[in-house]
Amino acid sequence: MPSRTAAAPPTPAALLAHAEALMPRFRDDLRALVGIDSGSASPDGVDAAGAWCVERLAALGFGVERMPTAPVDGTRYGGVVVGRKTGRGTKRILLFAHLDTVFADGTAAARPYREVDGRAFGPGVCDDKAGVVAALHAAQLLGETGFDDFGELIVAFTPDEEVGSPASGAMLASLAAGVDAALCLEGARENGDLVTARKGVADVRIRVRGRAAHAGVEPHRGRNAAVEAAHLLLDLQALNDARPGLTVNVGVVTAGERPNVVPAAAELSGEVRAVTLADLEWALAAIEARAAAPVVEGVSCEAERMAVCPPLETSATADLFAAVEAVAAELGLVVGGAATGGVSDANFVAATGVPVLDGLGPVGGDDHAESEWLDLTSVPGRVAMLAGLVIRVAAG
Repeated sequence: MPSRTAAAPPTPAALLAHAEALMPRFRDDLRALVGIDSGSASPDGVDAAGAWCVERLAALGFGVERMPTAPVDGTRYGGVVVGRKTGRGTKRILLFAHLDTVFADGTAAARPYREVDGRAFGPGVCDDKAGVVAALHAAQLLGETGFDDFGELIVAFTPDEEVGSPASGAMLASLAAGVDAALCLEGARENGDLVTARKGVADVRIRVRGRAAHAGVEPHRGRNAAVEAAHLLLDLQALNDARPGLTVNVGVVTAGERPNVVPAAAELSGEVRAVTLADLEWALAAIEARAAAPVVEGVSCEAERMAVCPPLETSATADLFAAVEAVAAELGLVVGGAATGGVSDANFVAATGVPVLDGLGPVGGDDHAESEWLDLTSVPGRVAMLAGLVIRVAAG
């Protein structure tokens, strides 16, 4: 049986016109999703948002799977929603965004979705509910303009990005393995820039063990863990900028229990952020080496890597950024690329080795604040650009 002749892909002008025509539906979808409380700590709320997405994906012709996550350290999280659509091409493309917000249950009712002067407001409106809706609308745009020259289009929505993706990070990385491109729907920067690099981050904890003694009667018998902790704090602080962009922050220091006792224990908790994985590993090794060589006699230290999120390096984003620049130019848009110290799910995906680009959602700002906003006028161009990028990747 002869194969169907491939139709010409929709033109940039057609994509933009169709995205503009879909704006009333976009606004209705965004209003509905913002109206669902889905804080990271509310798995039922996240799953309610996921159920809404399941209906939309199914209506767009996707095969949909809801993947529960396992509890992490006794904490339950919502599930992952995955939609798959098979096309006539060969390239596999992943669109991903997160369902969770930083806001508590009740916020959606207390501060409902509203629009003022071309901006939308509400909990999670930019981070990342507009990204979720943008992914759905890009898929709708492709379907309604007859484009299916991809091998597989995968859409994934995760439940716990705002707390570091402890339950879904490995699942998302597994979904991304082997795809030809992964497109992250975090919001664009306030000036419209995409995100071409993110620092990696590692949480560290150092436990210090000394020896208690009466501070008045026999202090010489003590081994002061607090003094060692003070030296450690200063030595770790000195690692800042030892490599370009490297930051080390000890945010919590605890020691001792009573003022008349030489403290036998202390603990430091902090984080390391670095532009490259090599620099992140270098800093962690430096911290571990310092902990292994205490300066206070009779005191021991143990450094522990609590969590490590690898960086999103420009080597992973360069080709896709060049592609999206070309797509944007065809749409009459100009896009820039920005580096940031914050992490996203794109970091985990980049660690699989696949090309990834971040910040492809609509333009917004004031994330995590009551004033969080979304520029509704940016939506048609961003949705058309996303669909155009899928078309360009599918064409190889």
